[in-house]
Amino acid sequence: MKLAVVGGGSTYTPELIDGFARLRDELPLTEIALVDPDVHRLELVGGMARRMLAHAGHPARVTTTTSVEEGAAGATAVLLQLRVGGQAARDVDETLPLECGCVGQETTGAGGLAKALRTVPVVLDIAERIRAQAPGAWIVDFTNPVGIVTRALLEAGHRAIGLCNVAIGFQRRFAATLGVAPERISLGHVGLNHLTWERAVHLDGVDVLPRLLAEHGDEIADDIGLPAALIRHLGVVPSYYLRYFYAHDLVVEEQRAKPSRAAEVAAMETALLEMYADPAVNTKPELLGKRGGAFYSEAAVALIASLLGDRGDTQVVNLRNDGTLPFLPDEAVIEVPARISATGAEALPVEKVEPLFAGLIAHVTAYETLALDAALRGGERRVADALLAHPLIGQAALSDDLARRLVEANRAHLPWATA
Repeated sequence: MKLAVVGGGSTYTPELIDGFARLRDELPLTEIALVDPDVHRLELVGGMARRMLAHAGHPARVTTTTSVEEGAAGATAVLLQLRVGGQAARDVDETLPLECGCVGQETTGAGGLAKALRTVPVVLDIAERIRAQAPGAWIVDFTNPVGIVTRALLEAGHRAIGLCNVAIGFQRRFAATLGVAPERISLGHVGLNHLTWERAVHLDGVDVLPRLLAEHGDEIADDIGLPAALIRHLGVVPSYYLRYFYAHDLVVEEQRAKPSRAAEVAAMETALLEMYADPAVNTKPELLGKRGGAFYSEAAVALIASLLGDRGDTQVVNLRNDGTLPFLPDEAVIEVPARISATGAEALPVEKVEPLFAGLIAHVTAYETLALDAALRGGERRVADALLAHPLIGQAALSDDLARRLVEANRAHLPWATA
């Protein structure tokens, strides 16, 4: 079984390799193809991946290529984890909005829109090339903004499912807090990618969320960066990304007082690549744990194993709404628990979403519709409209100013802006 990783030269890839090695019985791979345009990084990461698999006694071979066609040929599944523009573009996503008084974040708000504008056309081009070489392959998208990118893939007719590590991260944290195996925990997870709430935490089928909030509310609040009083009032656990909405001005103040996350990650990547170059290093470095994406490798392995093995188990993924949340259009992409089988993902029924959450979900969905339109068709006016629709921006003069700045800063990655 061959699996391809587009963006395989990422410093994060050894996290994936570690997951493949530890869960080899769930996903019996014979080849892992790493695809990346950066030959230098590909060589370092590829060498590290081979040493890790050899150390773990895993029989799969690692191949490296700059060609999507070569990497995808014969693949059963393809993971997308690319970053158009690298950390330099991310730094702009995180700092430019701050100049206008808005949150600077790579997937939320103006920064998330900039990333979508750069990323969607590239991902669609890659997906078409994958389809030509491996028409039956599943595309698992971990490329942010996952909701918008996955919607673009689905609307273009690809066999795609979006994946995020927020849900599995909560599952593992709650299991650790309760001192139980993660498999005993299931979540009442609902929303959009990076805009979700845990409305239930089931332990062996019994909802223990009230107990968690009562006994561990302060700990949970610290973990997500929101006041304990707020989450107890809401009666749910919001994802960390809700902090950008519920505490916007405080976040802007904090972000202005410290280096961007992109700058921190860039420094980590330099150190990690030096480690990967050392032929004596054959296990995942501890520093990689600070890189981000915790538990993604386990989520990715579980998803691919279920798609290929027709397991019919439940996992939280990004998929078409198709009536699951009746207040959203069918074509919206939502993030909820779904049954995973050889035919794909089928959302499980979701209890009626309270207006306090449904309103924000609908608002951001409208923004995502406009963001995708801007990414596909271009134009500064479409960019401004998407910003005007975003609940974190929503002012005409501000939207116009941000649109002009975003287009200028990303001109090199926007063919329609250089025409």
